[in-house]
Amino acid sequence: MEKILEKSRNLILIAVVSSLAASIAAFLWGAAKTATIILNLVVSYGKDPLAAISLIGLMDTFLIATALLIFAVGMYELFIKDISLPEWLIIRNLHDLKVKLSSVIILVMAVIFLEHLVEWKDPQGTLFYGIAIAVVSASLIAFSHFRGKD
Repeated sequence: MEKILEKSRNLILIAVVSSLAASIAAFLWGAAKTATIILNLVVSYGKDPLAAISLIGLMDTFLIATALLIFAVGMYELFIKDISLPEWLIIRNLHDLKVKLSSVIILVMAVIFLEHLVEWKDPQGTLFYGIAIAVVSASLIAFSHFRGKD
């Protein structure tokens, strides 16, 4: 039974490979979006009123790709084996992984709010949207300051 449990940790490779594939796809999608946005900027001579929104959305795509990469690397490091990484990406326990992902989630929400703010259709809706994002962000920041027992 112990050998089965020891080998079962390799099941995490499903999550690692899937997240890595999704991250690669998101980075490629971001690169394709970048090419399209640049082409649109050139064709419109930079006068496209939606260019700013497109550029902000581009950041969002790359942040999501980064979150998927952090998740894949973190799960591999936690369950399979340590790998040589920059200090900021080293994940020692589940709490470290949650904190790093929370940071990216906060950035994604900030970018989404900025997109919403640039479009500015409903002031009251934008205010409530901003408050909701602020509450979630504050919760994630507070969570990151409390050390888990993972």
